[in-house]
Amino acid sequence: MNSLWRDGRFVRYWAGSAVSQFGDRVSEVAVPLIAVTVLDASAGQVAVLTALAWTPNLLAVVLGAWVDGRARKQRLLVVMDLVRAGVLLSLPVAHLWGSVTLGQLYAVVLLGGLAGVVAGCAWQPLFARIVPRSSYVDANSAFSAARSASFVAGPAVGGGLVQTLGAPVTVVADALSFLVSALLLGGARVDEPAAATRAGAALPALLRDAREGLLFVLRHPVLRAGLACTTTINFFTFLAGTGMVVLFADRELQLSPGAIGLTLGVGATGSLLGALTAPWLSRRIGVGRCVAVGAVLFPAPFALAAVAGGPAWAGAVLLGAAQFLVGLGVMWFDVPLNSLQAAVTPDALRSRVVGAYSTVNYGIRPLGAVTGGALATTVGLRATLVVVAVGGVLSVLWLLPSPIPGIRRLADTDERTAAEQAEDTVGGPEGVRAA
Repeated sequence: MNSLWRDGRFVRYWAGSAVSQFGDRVSEVAVPLIAVTVLDASAGQVAVLTALAWTPNLLAVVLGAWVDGRARKQRLLVVMDLVRAGVLLSLPVAHLWGSVTLGQLYAVVLLGGLAGVVAGCAWQPLFARIVPRSSYVDANSAFSAARSASFVAGPAVGGGLVQTLGAPVTVVADALSFLVSALLLGGARVDEPAAATRAGAALPALLRDAREGLLFVLRHPVLRAGLACTTTINFFTFLAGTGMVVLFADRELQLSPGAIGLTLGVGATGSLLGALTAPWLSRRIGVGRCVAVGAVLFPAPFALAAVAGGPAWAGAVLLGAAQFLVGLGVMWFDVPLNSLQAAVTPDALRSRVVGAYSTVNYGIRPLGAVTGGALATTVGLRATLVVVAVGGVLSVLWLLPSPIPGIRRLADTDERTAAEQAEDTVGGPEGVRAA
């Protein structure tokens, strides 16, 4: 890990990510408040705003193919930072002229989300260029820790800025964070290989490349199992997203807004601890087993929240403990699984694999949220939390028959690939490779 912090490129990329993540947490408070306080938006209009933020992920499989065809991915990453800064700055400028509209807010969220998806697809190939494979888990831990820390402090700072400066002006903080990120990333020197040249017309070739990326994920035993497990977990945990947890804390536990904020902050500290300890746990029990432990620990504590009750303080303690364990499980799942994904993906397919993952994995989230609302209305909030816990834990069944639990080190993925290539060449007793 120490060698990573001696690498100026890694430090620049980590610092850029940390700054922009903190800015994002501020905007996650400020942008909805612009809709609510400045534009008097209805609940349905706020829901549309939230949906638009996720919508670009449905195009990620095609955007990933497009990014794979670009030679200068670092430049693309910088441009996407500048785009996000520009669209965010349009809000305080329009506010000064008294012309902020709901349509502009929708456009800002949509364009910012689109730029974020492109940046995510461009990031994975650059990550593989600046981080040695043996350090993937440590590097992902560092990036995840910065993201978790932003969830601890960012919303509180965002709320304070909104109260002091107003929501439109507060958005400037996120815009500035993207400008700082662009400056940091632009100064890192990364040796990038030439992009592959496509044959045929642009659009058909792009769609063909997108299909190849999706098929690679579906055919690869590690990527396929990881995606199936992640998608299942996301569907069930989004049945009880942050909004549903807040509703449960308010209606069922009768907690004050301050107590609700505190329990969510405790969850963020669990994520921070999980990000920092994921490399240690991966070394102790193996990378694959760490993924499996996280797959269970991530959703299971929702059952603990479901039984919370009694005095307000007791409900707050149980809900806070559940949120802490959820945060811990998220990182024990994400950090090693992201590292495995990076280790088994060929350089030429990295952006396409990220795009395919995002389309399926993030595309399921709005469906989970809508289903959760219907379920809570039908059977109640506590029963919904139990469904989240049971359904989410069952996601580990995708991992058990896969190679993932048997992978102790990332180097094992190289040995497995070499063995499979040799088997392809020589063949088994009947000349047929096992699936």
